[in-house]
Amino acid sequence: MQANLKESTITTDSFSQGVKDCLPTLLGYISIGLAFGVIGITSDLSVLEIFLLSVLVYAGSAQFIFCGLYVAGAPFSVIIITTFIVNLRHLLMSLTVAPYLTRYSTLRNVGFGTLLTDETFGVAVTKVMKEKHLGGNWMDGLNVTAYLTWIASCTIGGLIGKWLPNAESLGLDFALIAMFGALLVLNLTNVGKSKLLHYLKLIGLMAVLLYSLLYFVPGHLAVLIATVIVATIGVVTEK
Repeated sequence: MQANLKESTITTDSFSQGVKDCLPTLLGYISIGLAFGVIGITSDLSVLEIFLLSVLVYAGSAQFIFCGLYVAGAPFSVIIITTFIVNLRHLLMSLTVAPYLTRYSTLRNVGFGTLLTDETFGVAVTKVMKEKHLGGNWMDGLNVTAYLTWIASCTIGGLIGKWLPNAESLGLDFALIAMFGALLVLNLTNVGKSKLLHYLKLIGLMAVLLYSLLYFVPGHLAVLIATVIVATIGVVTEK
């Protein structure tokens, strides 16, 4: 019995299983990546620059923000600070999964955190809820698959953008917002009635708090502060 359980754990923690578990999220990476590539071209970035942004930044929201600020002529210091603040949510995500990966070296944990995205975080948290643990090989399979897919999608999108006249009129800059909206709906449909009500209350609180904070601080700070406060309340009140 113990041997079968150990074998099952090894199978679910394998690199190949991580790749398989990542497959359902790839449509999101591909669609958003293609959209970013096209937007990058309309923002006067080269295909090489789009490729390098995807490799080095690897964050859809930050890359879209980069394009917007770049077109607006914002100083690079402003671009760097803004993208840093927007991506601070990755700190919260990494802190959530870190307790399940403490048996691995610091260097390897840096790798896990560096390649963690909203989608891979969602898959990892789902696995934790079901199996109460995470495997390093599984995380590598999940993260590497998502990373390579994102780079390829953004680069291909850049190549496609060269052949699309008036690509900005297609509204592709809304693709990231649409993806997060779809992920929210999918998550809410997979929870019980009590949790659904709890999450809807948190969403309402987020809207009210964000709207109120906009009167006192810039938009990017309002989003960050509201997220931290509501996420903390959500953790404390989670049943």
